[in-house]
Amino acid sequence: MPKLKTHRGAAKRFSLTANGKVKRSKAFASHILTKKTTKRKRTLRKSTLVDSANQREIKKLIPYL
Repeated sequence: MPKLKTHRGAAKRFSLTANGKVKRSKAFASHILTKKTTKRKRTLRKSTLVDSANQREIKKLIPYL
């Protein structure tokens, strides 16, 4: 069976934790920041986990990470 290709767009956006969960960064943090509160912007800097409903699909896109 041939090797699987990694989806490069997904590889740049997601990574795997030690337990095999998928980690992602939060959206809405790149521009139009003046109207967002400091607390909201601080929370957007942190990473979070992908929802369990989407985890299996994302893991197919990044098989070797």
